[in-house]
Amino acid sequence: MEEPKVIMEKQRFGLTIDRLCHQLVESHPSFSNTCIIGIQERGAIFSDRIRERIGILYPGLDFLYGKIDISFYRDDFRIRTKPLKVASTEIHFLVEEMNVILIDDVLYTGRTVHSAMAALMDFGRPASIQYMALVDRRFNRHLPVQADFKGITVDAVDEAYVKVEWKHLNGEDRILLYSAKTDHI
Repeated sequence: MEEPKVIMEKQRFGLTIDRLCHQLVESHPSFSNTCIIGIQERGAIFSDRIRERIGILYPGLDFLYGKIDISFYRDDFRIRTKPLKVASTEIHFLVEEMNVILIDDVLYTGRTVHSAMAALMDFGRPASIQYMALVDRRFNRHLPVQADFKGITVDAVDEAYVKVEWKHLNGEDRILLYSAKTDHI
């Protein structure tokens, strides 16, 4: 198999995370009536990092934070051939009339964020929903979804695979582009 191409190395990765944190705070200065919700599983890893960095960059800025599992809201839930990996939903508040920022690591077809919005409705009707993605794949969107906040835009064909690696899980923060999908990724 061909070696993946590193499309974002650790230094730029860190700068991108910080930029996204600053953009969030510029859009929501006091975070009043605003919450952040990470989409399980990989988006929750990204949202944990965003939460941690906001705490460092803006000490004292407090906001509601949660994680949402979309497993049973996916449009392919009943037709999957692989077993469904279910994570936990950790939202201990209602989102009724709140500004919600949904966070995921990679925006590809738009189906994940669509499922997350459907799952979110179990917690009330938000005033607004914004979406943050670390990587926006741009091509092959199945639904009319776009990121309000994005780290990097990648133009990759459908057979390609984008993988976000995290220091605490993979030894280094970086984003990789594989030329074709593989089973071991």
